[in-house]
Amino acid sequence: MNLIPHRFSVELPDDLIMAVVKAKDNDAVKQIGIEWCTQQSKELVAAGIPVLHYYSMGKAENVKAIAKEIF
Repeated sequence: MNLIPHRFSVELPDDLIMAVVKAKDNDAVKQIGIEWCTQQSKELVAAGIPVLHYYSMGKAENVKAIAKEIF
């Protein structure tokens, strides 16, 4: 969790960090990420953003799960 903010110069919401810290295993972390990304994507679409671009980082199944909920 610490690598991403330093490597990519981003700030992560405290609620997201706490959810990941409390996660019991990697599957739970994966689900948290999918849920957060899905919610953010829905907010962007509702705001009229015409295109969403996802970096899969080799995890295409995650992006497929998100896209299924959005499109």
